Amino acid sequence: MPAARPHIEPRRVPAADSVVVKEIYLSVQGESSHAGLLCAFVRLTGCHLRCSYCDSEFAFRGGQRVKNADVVAQVRAMNTPMVEVTGGEPLLQPGVYPLMEALLDAGLKVLLETSGAIDVRLVPPDVHKIVDMKTPSSGESGRNDYRNFASMNARDELKFVIGSREDYEWSRALVAEHDLTRRPYGVLFSTVFDKLHPRQLAEWIIDDRLPVRFQLQMHKYMWEPNARGV
Repeated sequence: MPAARPHIEPRRVPAADSVVVKEIYLSVQGESSHAGLLCAFVRLTGCHLRCSYCDSEFAFRGGQRVKNADVVAQVRAMNTPMVEVTGGEPLLQPGVYPLMEALLDAGLKVLLETSGAIDVRLVPPDVHKIVDMKTPSSGESGRNDYRNFASMNARDELKFVIGSREDYEWSRALVAEHDLTRRPYGVLFSTVFDKLHPRQLAEWIIDDRLPVRFQLQMHKYMWEPNARGV
């Protein structure tokens, strides 16, 4: 398992009024407790992780800088009440915090998809945070910032993407060690697509009577696994 590495501290710059955007599109939310709902997606550029199972490597670079007000206008034009800010790793950009506040001010339900590698303490409390803990098979488990466990609230969800029995046992142990199922937020287990059959993960959860939410990444079954704009 990778050794723990120094954490990137969250950085908020109130005057930051723009973000580098890779794509903005409308689709159906494919995972979390919001799965199946119409959702706008704002994918930001850049990530400091290189997970083995990453499905958005195209977001590591490129994109264009867009004023936060213009991002909000594009999302509102899609006529959906929910938006997810994702990446890459969106919390690398200081402008993401004012952007999320602007989306909330526009009356939208705001989700944030972020790795477990940056503490979410600066994220506006009304944002629904989906925090993706990195399991051993990702190659990036040494980057996890366990301060997130105390920075999340009842709106939020902690996600484990599992690609092997080792990943499952590591995740199960972490849940027990930190008593995560007694926290106010949800705990989600899903599989690495095409690496572990969902039935196998479901059976492990059932055998252990583990009180977590099993989920599928629905969008990967509806479209190509690495399709963009869905």
